[in-house]
Amino acid sequence: MASQEKITVYNLADLKNTSDDTIPVYLNSLKFKQSHRLTDVRLALGYSALIIAGACFAWDYKLGFDNTKYYTAAAVALYTVLNTALTLWIWKKEKGVVYVGTAPSGETITIATSTRKNIPEYNLTITIQPKSKSAKPETFTITRPFTEWFDAAGHFVPAPFQTVLATAIPVVGKLDPKRVPAEKTDSRYTAEMLDALSAATSSEMASGTDVAASGGKKGKRRGKA
Repeated sequence: MASQEKITVYNLADLKNTSDDTIPVYLNSLKFKQSHRLTDVRLALGYSALIIAGACFAWDYKLGFDNTKYYTAAAVALYTVLNTALTLWIWKKEKGVVYVGTAPSGETITIATSTRKNIPEYNLTITIQPKSKSAKPETFTITRPFTEWFDAAGHFVPAPFQTVLATAIPVVGKLDPKRVPAEKTDSRYTAEMLDALSAATSSEMASGTDVAASGGKKGKRRGKA
C-alpha cells in the first residue's frame, strides 16, 4: 500500500527522513523491541542544559547580576560542559543511528543511515550483535536508490522498502519471509511496478469511498420512505 502523502522527490532530506521514520514502524511490527537509550541520553543532556540556562536567567532577573555573578559563572561553565557532551554524543555515539532493537531470537541490530550531497541514494550501515554478548558483532553496508520505493509522484511504497530490509538483514528476513524473494530473482521494483502499486492503492481507497457514499444514500432513501 502506497502512502497518500507526497514528498518532493528532489529533496534528499525528505526522502531520507521519510525512509528513516518507516524503519521503526516496520521492525516493531515484526516484534522487535526497540531501545530508546540513545534518544533518552540526548534528551537528558539537552533538557539539563536548557534548565540551567532558564535558572540562570531567573535568578539574574530576580536578584541582579552582582548578587549572582558567581552562580552565573558556574552555570555558564556547566552549560558549556553539557552542550559539549551533547555534541560529542550525537557526533561520536549516535553517528546517524536511527534504530536499535532486539529481535525475538535475541540478536540486537543497529541501523545508521546517511546520504551524500546530490546523490539520491540511501546508505545503510547495519550492525548485528549476536545473542551471546561475547560474540563479535557483524557490520555491513548497503546502498540503494530511493527510486526503489518512491514512485514518480513522490509516494512512499512500503513493500519494496521492506523487501530491501528483509533481503539484506537475515534476522529480519526470518521474521518476514514473504518479503524475501526467491534465489536468483531480482528483488528490485521498477518504476512501472511502483506506479502500479500506487495506482492500485488509490483505486482501493476510491472504491471504499464510493461504497460508503452509496450506503449513505440508501440509508437516506429508506428514511424518506
